[in-house]
This record gives sequence, structure tokens and C-alpha cells, in this order.
Amino acid sequence: METHSNSPVSADEAFRMIDVGAKVVTARRALAEGWIELSSTVLERVKTRTLPKGDALVLAEVAGILAAKNTSLLIPLCHPLPLDAVLVRCEVHDHGVRVEAEARAHAKTGVEMEALVAVQAALLTIYDLCKGLDPALTLGHIRLVRKEGGKSGLWIHPDRAEHSATPASQARLRPKLEGVRAAVVTISDRCYEGVAEDHSGDWLADCLETEGALLGKRFLVPDDIDSIRQVVSEAADRISADLIVCTGGTGLAPRDRTPEALLAIFDRQIPGFGELLRSSGVQHTPTAYLSRSGAGILGHSLVIYLPGSTKAVREGMTSILPLLPHAFHILRGGQHQKPIEDSVKLD
Repeated sequence: METHSNSPVSADEAFRMIDVGAKVVTARRALAEGWIELSSTVLERVKTRTLPKGDALVLAEVAGILAAKNTSLLIPLCHPLPLDAVLVRCEVHDHGVRVEAEARAHAKTGVEMEALVAVQAALLTIYDLCKGLDPALTLGHIRLVRKEGGKSGLWIHPDRAEHSATPASQARLRPKLEGVRAAVVTISDRCYEGVAEDHSGDWLADCLETEGALLGKRFLVPDDIDSIRQVVSEAADRISADLIVCTGGTGLAPRDRTPEALLAIFDRQIPGFGELLRSSGVQHTPTAYLSRSGAGILGHSLVIYLPGSTKAVREGMTSILPLLPHAFHILRGGQHQKPIEDSVKLD
């Protein structure tokens, strides 16, 4: 591969495609947006679908999907991904058109580039169909709004793009635990004695607040059955926490007694949570099958107990977070319904 004369290294040394072979396949999702500003005359032709070349909005959506599927051919270091879905929507506003694109895949790397490429291809298609009437068009504000999946979990753009999102977009962007009262319980002799820091509890608190939960209180107790039962019962009864997430004491060590403490006070156990945590965890760590993590219901509270490792907590929450909105919907007496993420439409 030829290099510039002033480059001290060859191109194959200067650029490299990241090796994702050791990564695990997880559900990935990305949402991106962008704008094109149009004059009032052109905008009217777009709205009435009377442009000389045809319907810009429909063709833009098709172009966005096609571009997303070919992202790895356009961006040199992108991996080709088996996309599960690409959703593109064009919305007409007072001064132009907003394009939103969502990409989903089960893959070893993220789909941010696919969503961003889809947005730009759709915007350029609108430009192409409008430039004959007015070439003074402006494209901009192209950005990633949200991404999910993988080791980093959830990321949301600081602005969240809520000022311009449609109701359907707002529903997808809404934090999964919005309005849920939550408590975090760290179960660890070492943290309780002050010889170790509560990193997993800190991460859980940040995660819950990022997802919109109202974090009422954090508890720190030793690996003692009575202490565990007391604080979890307090969180359920006195604080009225909808969600109680415990970290620590789920292994095989003699002092790991969290499951024994909680199973005895649960009104109902939720076996599927433990099955999911172990089956997803083993994709990252073979010893995950030794974990005794799980969940249950205590009164009106959903209690989840996870390992004490921050890494395991992060992986576990990434797996179960998508289930929580529906779980609370059912716990509060709601009916089973098709989740918005499974909809094939954006509106």
C-alpha cells in the first residue's frame, strides 16, 4: 500500500482494523440524527412531494437503509456487520427536514457508524433531489444520539436531542427506569470493614441514576444473613423501593450467603433472571456458571442480587436492563404488550 513521502511508517503500520475476535456477540443498537435546512419554496415542494425528481422523503429513507448495509465498504476500518434492522425516518419541520436512523445488530462491535452513515446518505439524497431548485442548502447537526450494548453498555448524548425528537423517538430515548424508586445494597465484609472500596456499588448507583431511577438510599452490610435480610426488608418496607439491587455474596465462598438470605424472605422467585445472568455472563467469563445471582419479589419490590465484581455487575445490568420496564409494567398490573423496541416502525 503506497504511503506519502513524509510518512515515517507504512500505511499498514499507521492504520489497523481492531481485532474483535475475542469479543462476545451482544445486542447492539445505535440512534443517530441530522438536519438539512431548506428554503420555504423547496420545503413546500418536499412536503407536497412535487419535486422534479420525485419524492425525496421516501427515497431518502431507502437510501439510508442501503447505505447502512454498505457502511464497511465506505469507511475503511469498519467491520462488516450482520444488521438485524435499520430504521430511517424523515420528518418535515418549519425550516427543513430532520432525519433519524436507528441500527440494530447482534455483533461483536457497535453499530454507531451504520446509523451515522444512514443519516448522511438520507440527507444527501434529499440534497440531490432538491439542488435543482436551490443549491444553497445546508446539512448539519449530524450526531450520535444513543448507543447500547457491548462492554461500555449505555451511552446517551449529553443533549439527548429531546428538543427535536418525535413522541416515538422520546419513547425510545426515555430512560428505562424513569421514575422507579431504587436502592443499592453492597454486601461485603471487606467494604464494611473499610479495607476495600465499594466500586460495584458506586457503578450501580451511577447506572441506576443514568437510567432515570430515583436513588433513595445506599446500604453497606457485611456478609451476614441477618444483616442482609434487615436492610433489604427496610428498603422494601420503609423506603418503598420499587427496585433493590444487591451486589456481593453470590459466589461459592463460605461467607457468600446472599442467596440464602434473600430466598427465605422472597414472596416469589424469578428464576429467569438468574438463568439470563449466567448464560450471558459465561460469554465474558467461563466461571460465570458458578455464580448464584438471581432475583425475586419482596412485597411490591423487585430485588436483584449480583456478584461483587464491578465487571460482573456491569455485564449483568447490561443483560437485564432491557427487561426491567416490562417487568415493572407487569408488576404494577399491566398487560403483556409488544415492546417499542420490537416495532418495525418509528412512529
